[in-house]
Amino acid sequence: MRTQTRAIRVGPARMPSRESPEKAIEVVLERGYAACEVDFESGFWMDYPFAERLGELAGENDVALSVHAPLFGFMGHLEAEGRKYTSAVGALDRSAGIAAASGAELVVFHPGFLLGRTREDAIDAVVEQLSVLRERLEGKDRAVPFGIEVMGRVRDLGSLEDVVEISGRTGWVRPVLDFAHMHATSDGGFTGVEPFAAALESADDVLARDVPFHIHFSDIAFANRNETKHLAYGEGTLRAEPLRDALGRFERPATVISESPDEASSQAIRAILVEGKS
Repeated sequence: MRTQTRAIRVGPARMPSRESPEKAIEVVLERGYAACEVDFESGFWMDYPFAERLGELAGENDVALSVHAPLFGFMGHLEAEGRKYTSAVGALDRSAGIAAASGAELVVFHPGFLLGRTREDAIDAVVEQLSVLRERLEGKDRAVPFGIEVMGRVRDLGSLEDVVEISGRTGWVRPVLDFAHMHATSDGGFTGVEPFAAALESADDVLARDVPFHIHFSDIAFANRNETKHLAYGEGTLRAEPLRDALGRFERPATVISESPDEASSQAIRAILVEGKS
């Protein structure tokens, strides 16, 4: 993991080129980004030599990398056995291997589902299975930090409180604050600085000193307090200025990953957060 040197970094949620590590970093820099999340949500497309070279170039050019694990790579299964559980462990293991090879800050993953359980029982299962996973990763020298993402469905596992509790109970897992998701589940409540600051404060309480906030951001459509789709910036009601101002209250640096569906939106978000434009 590299030392964070900038107060706020912004980058895309998808590697802008899969042609080569050189091309990927070239495009990241051309677009003015200082971060990028490697997109494995739909499956792995990068091998270890690619990851190692990508990490070298990212380090040389001060680009912070993170890895998003496949969507089926979650913990908290009803039983710690069977095909789904084994596949999930394998996906998180490989994600951690790519992260270690590339020097990525963390592996982002989803918290899973309630599956008919109480929230407390589901969280217990996530924490227990993460502990087993950690032992496996330590044995392979790939025990990198993980980041558990706040989700966008109000009645399922993955609220801010859920991910903060899981992070606090593990010590090596960090909250990933997805403000689009929180805007959806709060029925559009993130319009001023205070909700952003309160969420950041919750994450700040369980993060080690000097570890950056890891944030996902985009405009969002929602219905019945559930996300429906990411929007081009300005089409919905979520804005970056309150996030910028809230981050200004903390000494902690931040990596903000834009999950916007278009490049113009990501650039608009970057201009507000990094350049102070509105």
